[in-house]
Amino acid sequence: MSEKPKYYPFADIEPKWQKYWQDSRLFNIETDSAKPKYYCLMMFPYPSAALHVGHGRNYIIGDVVARYKMMKGFNVLTPMGWDAFGLPAENAAIKNNIHPKISTMNNITTMKKQLNQWGVGYDWDREVASCSPDYYRWTQWIFLKLYEKGLAYKKNSAVNWCPSCQTVLANEQVVNEACERCDTSVTEKELEQWFFKITDYAQRLLDDLKLLEHWPGRVKTMQKNWIGRSTGVEIYFPIVPLENSNDEEIKSLTCFTTRVDTIYGATYMVLAPEHQAVAQLTKDVENQAEIKAFVKKVRIQDKIDREAVDLEKEGVFLNRYCINPVNNRKIPILIANYVLSGYGTGAVMAVPAHDQRDFEFAKRYDLPIEVVIDNPKSSLKSEDMKEAYVEQGIMVNSSKFDGLSNTEAMGKIADYMAKEGKGSRTVQYRLRDWLISRQRYWGAPIPIIYCVDCGPIPVPETDLPILLPEKIDFKPTGESPLKAAADFVNTTCPKCKKPAQRETDTMDTFVDSSWYYLRYLSPKEDQKAFDSDIVNKWLPVDQYIGGIEHAILHLMYSRFITKVIYDLGCISFQEPFESLFTQGMIIKDGAKMSKSKGNVVSPDALINRYGADTVRLYTLFIGPPEKDAEWNDRAVEGSSRFLNRIWRKIEANKEDLLKVAPGAIVLKDLTLEQTALYRKTHQTIKAVTEDIEGSFHFNTAISAVMELVNEIYSYPQNSDEDHLRVLKEALEKAVILLAPFVPHIGEELWQVLGHEATIFNTAWPDYDKEAIKEDIITLPVQINGKMRSRIQAPAGMGEEDLRKMVLEDEKVKKIIDNKEIRKFIVIPNRLINIVI
Repeated sequence: MSEKPKYYPFADIEPKWQKYWQDSRLFNIETDSAKPKYYCLMMFPYPSAALHVGHGRNYIIGDVVARYKMMKGFNVLTPMGWDAFGLPAENAAIKNNIHPKISTMNNITTMKKQLNQWGVGYDWDREVASCSPDYYRWTQWIFLKLYEKGLAYKKNSAVNWCPSCQTVLANEQVVNEACERCDTSVTEKELEQWFFKITDYAQRLLDDLKLLEHWPGRVKTMQKNWIGRSTGVEIYFPIVPLENSNDEEIKSLTCFTTRVDTIYGATYMVLAPEHQAVAQLTKDVENQAEIKAFVKKVRIQDKIDREAVDLEKEGVFLNRYCINPVNNRKIPILIANYVLSGYGTGAVMAVPAHDQRDFEFAKRYDLPIEVVIDNPKSSLKSEDMKEAYVEQGIMVNSSKFDGLSNTEAMGKIADYMAKEGKGSRTVQYRLRDWLISRQRYWGAPIPIIYCVDCGPIPVPETDLPILLPEKIDFKPTGESPLKAAADFVNTTCPKCKKPAQRETDTMDTFVDSSWYYLRYLSPKEDQKAFDSDIVNKWLPVDQYIGGIEHAILHLMYSRFITKVIYDLGCISFQEPFESLFTQGMIIKDGAKMSKSKGNVVSPDALINRYGADTVRLYTLFIGPPEKDAEWNDRAVEGSSRFLNRIWRKIEANKEDLLKVAPGAIVLKDLTLEQTALYRKTHQTIKAVTEDIEGSFHFNTAISAVMELVNEIYSYPQNSDEDHLRVLKEALEKAVILLAPFVPHIGEELWQVLGHEATIFNTAWPDYDKEAIKEDIITLPVQINGKMRSRIQAPAGMGEEDLRKMVLEDEKVKKIIDNKEIRKFIVIPNRLINIVI
């Protein structure tokens, strides 16, 4: 690094104020205060490594909101904790060959120090860590409550398996068919696993999106699409039994369709290769080896590729048949690569005349194609079709429904099938139950005991927590490391007192984070998970801040668990977060900042060089906080220069400013120059307040203060007391407006200006409505895109008068110097642009 330039003494100022905030307990609150409450919460971090500047955006944004609301008179709760269980923390421990507990606590110490260096303030008396027994005791309690309600269950199923992390993943944790943590391609594995029945709440989760008026529309759309509600009909296709087979076998296949109007055109049945009926239907067929080979081949294919329109359709006949229930036609059953088990029931009635994928498959394997919806403009013949007909039309070859429009026939066919017991109206969801089992060590043990005589038995609440053993080989092997811990596994059945064994899977870390916002209100409570009275007073969270990557993970799970706890009668609200803000990512060298990309920028070196306030200011000024933004180390210096400007101005004038006697400023008594600065001060108050309140556009709020500081520098030097009073007010208001963004220098300059600490007990200023009405405005003048001058003109002056005034300006005349003016553009009350 080059020689360190001269700055305001941030190295002395910042530790001083960080200690003051800690000693004065500025962020520690009493929950029963008479002030209006404001719960400002940032998503708590995984303590898997040191923080980088990309992480800082979340916490700095939250700190700005918290400090602003304090100045607006709210009792602000802003706690912090650690999402300390799970893969991120465990993988970091494995990489460094340190026990997860030691590694996690070391990382917490490092990250807590970094948060303090950033100057972000929290009520540390409320700190929680999800790996602490006094926290995960209550995570286990929540599991038991779901188990009691039939919402926690264990079943054998094909699950997503990450071969790198050596554990199963919930559907929501698979992104583009890869593990969202390590980006390894996910495979399928048959395992018995624990699930939470989130599907029981699918409709409520969907309906209650309308309650979330202050959530980004994008997040609500993502949740709506993930829940994926479809209305249609379940149709029952009887299986044609095999001759000479005495085995008990599946009697029918259930198919869900949103196009019941096409049922008479179903000429074959196609199953997903993963469908559970495939093995049972084919155990006695001749081509069993061919079927097994195809199933194995398709299971390792990318599911996104299998859904692609241009996928080459492949399949195998199962040598089995079922009956189309409306016309009693015997139709073949096949498996195909274009059908996925995750949609509907995993069984599709194939209507090749009216579905393009079915049409392509039927053409390849010479399967029947029958038109049942005719084109009203030109009659269709199946043998002449080049592609499926998917438009509206008239019913044909559909028995008593012929001649109806297909839209009218839908309801009539559904009624007919329900009456005849051949089908039923139903609603399907894309959402699948939440897979919570993990074959890893670092997680909350699932509180279930298995007894040979009694079966699975929930651990009594009085025996919680089930502690995670510490002396263990924690490295993943493909099955839970807890299986090797005999002292943990072997126990006694709570019911019959005979020898029994504990569940050895641990819980997904998203279970830990699905309720932490409740625990902050009574973190030391040892008789219950949270104090309902306090929680009901403070929840929902007023402002929640975090990344959009959790839209269908943490945010969906938290909504679900909140609704379950509401149904238990423990809380009086059904949604956890009143308002949600999702900040954009910090980009470096064209990619999201992350250790895996090798583009991480540590805040420590920047803070040492420029100070925390400079890093904060640049992070907030880099762009709209909801958008991704490119980080530029060199651009940080611009934020430092600005802070030095306001520092130098106050330092240079402090002796004169401190002599100014208190007194009101009367707008009508001011000179033109005084009026201009006074007006700019109050316009800035209005602009900054609206930018914070309305949209979190901190970048434009900071820009407004920068413009005010420019005006302050243009303000003439004058020892007249009224003149100084206007200057002092402008500087004081600038410091107040900047304080939430750059709190250390804000506190220091507030003292320099003669006030007592802390600035955050100072009321946020109101603006003078009369003052912001401009009579005279300052208009920037650009020539060929570069700022060349400024003129003062009456608000609303006409273009011809403005042109005359601008062309008489000495700076403008010198640059134009008889050159041709090609364009003279006036943006009313904003800007003049001349092209020469």
